[in-house]
Amino acid sequence: MGFIVAIDGPAGAGKGTITKLVGEKKNLIYIDTGALYRCVTLYMIRNKISLDDTDKIKEFLNKINIELKKEDNEDLVFLNGEDVTKLIREKEVNELVSQVSHVIEVRENITNLSRKIAEGKNIIMEGRDIGTNVFPNADVKIYLDATPEERARRRMKQNQEKGIDIPYDEILKNIIYRDNNDKTSNVAPLKQAEDAFYIDSSDMPIEKVVDKVIEIIEKKIK
Repeated sequence: MGFIVAIDGPAGAGKGTITKLVGEKKNLIYIDTGALYRCVTLYMIRNKISLDDTDKIKEFLNKINIELKKEDNEDLVFLNGEDVTKLIREKEVNELVSQVSHVIEVRENITNLSRKIAEGKNIIMEGRDIGTNVFPNADVKIYLDATPEERARRRMKQNQEKGIDIPYDEILKNIIYRDNNDKTSNVAPLKQAEDAFYIDSSDMPIEKVVDKVIEIIEKKIK
């Protein structure tokens, strides 16, 4: 059995950044489940597959291949052999990924894939329902939060660093919409697990959040 750290929280709370940094410091394999859903979303956009076309969704989910790789110290995402690391962060995917993640067939497929990737490994995984659904028996569960405004500011900065230009107001609107969508979903809604540690990172620098998460993990290991 491996050691599993589950980090949940709303979009833009810094889960990806924190998970990656903690993973490096504690020698845990970092798994970005959001990237998996974004790959599915990109595929659906490219192939003009609608959200309610269950048959086509089931068909392509059995065929597509998603890989998470690290090359030259950079985390890359491949969809059917193509590097889509930047493409899955673009506006069109951002606007649809939340809806795609609510499709039962997609959710089940990505949940199974996440479990398969993590088998027997010491991992740190972030998402919306890792501690409540994917790994309800995770060794450590953390719910990472921040205000919508702060999350929009962070997301805009992150996008700019990747050469993606989306206005702040549009990002904030998308985050508020996604919060509501994720929390009211009939499929694995976003919520804090009863045994999860809550961290509000709104006014915390990245280093302090990382230290806090590591402190929680080390207490559990002891």
